[in-house]
Amino acid sequence: MTLMLTVILLLISNAFMTVAWYGHLKFRDAPIVKVVIISWLIAFVEYAFQVPANRIGYGTFTGYQLKIIQEAITLVVFAVFAWWYLGEALRWNQALAGLLLFGAVAAAFYK
Repeated sequence: MTLMLTVILLLISNAFMTVAWYGHLKFRDAPIVKVVIISWLIAFVEYAFQVPANRIGYGTFTGYQLKIIQEAITLVVFAVFAWWYLGEALRWNQALAGLLLFGAVAAAFYK
């Protein structure tokens, strides 16, 4: 149960953070100060999910494992965001890089 709750909270957290970091790219004419303030407000919501995810998951996972899980989720969330929101296609070399990174994730959990 801890595993699922941690992953779900991290997924939600990463969705908010991806929007905070990259959502403004479609609004390049917006003033940078406005973009930064809105991004900070979105990031605040992200922290409301990230901090509990780490608190709940720590002990079941090491700090290293929590970070590696978070980064793997970030890659998946960003790939969907870039395709759906930014309209960017995933190229073969980017997909390969992602697969290699998931190999690194698997290595981190190898006993």
